[in-house]
Amino acid sequence: MLYYKDDPELFENKASVLKALSHPIRLCIVKNLIAVKKANVTQMQHCLEAPQSTISQHLSKLKAEKIIKGERKGLEVYYSISNERIIKIIEVLFRK
Repeated sequence: MLYYKDDPELFENKASVLKALSHPIRLCIVKNLIAVKKANVTQMQHCLEAPQSTISQHLSKLKAEKIIKGERKGLEVYYSISNERIIKIIEVLFRK
């Protein structure tokens, strides 16, 4: 059995990922990126019905936790899932 006292950094890292996923908009972004593979902010804006600035702030938090990554193509940045473990977490959360 693994205890917090044995590896507090591990527990802090896992909690940080869960915090990043805990906001409904970020959770929706991640779930949709799993479904569509790649999307830019404009595509997300139409789906989420939220201002671009709001979505960009949420994307920054997800990128900081290395949950998503951005790939520049011309003037656009396309986001995708960068951590395969996140897909498993989302599958569990949305399992019926």
